[in-house]
Amino acid sequence: MSILILNRIRLHRQNPKPIFLSSYSSALSPPPSDLPNDPLISDVVSLLSHHRSKSRWTHLLSLLPSSGITPTHFSQIALHLKSNPHLALRFFFFTKSKCICNHNLISLSTIIHILSRARLKTHAQSVIRDAIIHAAQLESDSSKSAPLKVFETLVKTYRECGSAPFLFDLLIKSCLDLKKIDGSIMIMRMLKSKGISPQVGTCNSLILGISRCKGACAGYGVYCEVFGVGDDRFDGEVRRVTRVRPNVQTFNTLMECFFAESEFDMVEEIWAEMEKSECVANSYSYSILMSVFCEKKKMREAENLWKEMRLKIVKPDAVAYNTIIGGFCKVGEIERAEEFLREMGLEGLHSSSVTYDHLVNGYCGVGNVDSAMLVYKDMCRKGFRADRCTMDALIGGLCDNGKVVEALEVMRVATRDAGFSATGKSYELLIKALCRMGNMEEALKLQAEMVGKGFGPNSRIYGGFIEAYRKLGNVEMEAMLRKESFAAQDQQEYG
Repeated sequence: MSILILNRIRLHRQNPKPIFLSSYSSALSPPPSDLPNDPLISDVVSLLSHHRSKSRWTHLLSLLPSSGITPTHFSQIALHLKSNPHLALRFFFFTKSKCICNHNLISLSTIIHILSRARLKTHAQSVIRDAIIHAAQLESDSSKSAPLKVFETLVKTYRECGSAPFLFDLLIKSCLDLKKIDGSIMIMRMLKSKGISPQVGTCNSLILGISRCKGACAGYGVYCEVFGVGDDRFDGEVRRVTRVRPNVQTFNTLMECFFAESEFDMVEEIWAEMEKSECVANSYSYSILMSVFCEKKKMREAENLWKEMRLKIVKPDAVAYNTIIGGFCKVGEIERAEEFLREMGLEGLHSSSVTYDHLVNGYCGVGNVDSAMLVYKDMCRKGFRADRCTMDALIGGLCDNGKVVEALEVMRVATRDAGFSATGKSYELLIKALCRMGNMEEALKLQAEMVGKGFGPNSRIYGGFIEAYRKLGNVEMEAMLRKESFAAQDQQEYG
């Protein structure tokens, strides 16, 4: 029976006409006069359908036996309330809050079908998650995973509830929400074996979820499974699979996942595949590929891609501008970065903390710490917070230029006003700079603060103190610190 229903689902997804659902209407929506023989069910349905006052829920409690109702009773009542899915949902909540029904997979599947067909996605997914958790707690039939148990129950109850294929998309997304990655893959493959393909948005969510948990290559493997072309062979038979086409979000997801793993060549391969499929790239697509060129410091290729984007009338967004600004800052071409910053403003796009981070790092990288400070102060005036790497670069640039007091003030103000938590690197840069100045008192205070924040002294900090005391002629302190430094290194090495 389940195979027959899956085939009907496939036909409906190919040609979603009302006929598919109307063929089950007699089982799902009996006319009001055709109530079931069980007086309990007929009384509950009549009360909920015809009494509109809030007191009907209190009256309902008096109708029900003290032992509550069975899951079968619930399913039959819910099916008679199907034409009013919100009422069916309220009845479900009522049975849970009053503990009057010990729901099983069948009763949960019934309300899932009703909510899915009514496109009440949030509520449907919530009940699906409950069903998966419930199935995981069942001790019997342990050879099957919880998502698979729920899937099979939904298939078995599909026809009786006159459901819609959309519910399987919700099931896959719910599995992903619960980190049931293997279950989501199994369900996708079982649907695919019957010629059913999830919606493209669901496929994209599946690719993203698998890529994050199992790596981009695993995500790409699922992409090939879902969006591959041609005939698929299952159990010795060849079936034509109705496929959805990948969209720009599909390719963006793949490129983004490979970029996160620094698989830059794969990003370029996915881009070529997107062009081959005649899928039109958007601004974010260009941003990802530009990020690859920027990481490789191939700014001429990045500029050519920018020109291509303009020729194809793809309007760059703030992400695209930040990407190319960051690329030019990384290679030290700050003037070009400033040009794109001005263009960004003329396009009506606002700078963000990311924009300022790029510029501060860029100016520090070329040794122009004064300009870096101007950008940083402008950043603070606009309410943006620099990230830790930017603060490290700024503090390091100031220290290298002998502006140690200013560097210390930058860290103090950021800690006080912006909730900045200094990194071990920032402490190290400042302590070493103070030691070079011979300001041992301030260096020791900062070192004590650093230890209080959980950062232990390293060999570079010890080296800074040792060199400072050597210059001051304090042989005793120099010898003591050398001994302490060796002991600390031995402890780190041998633990």
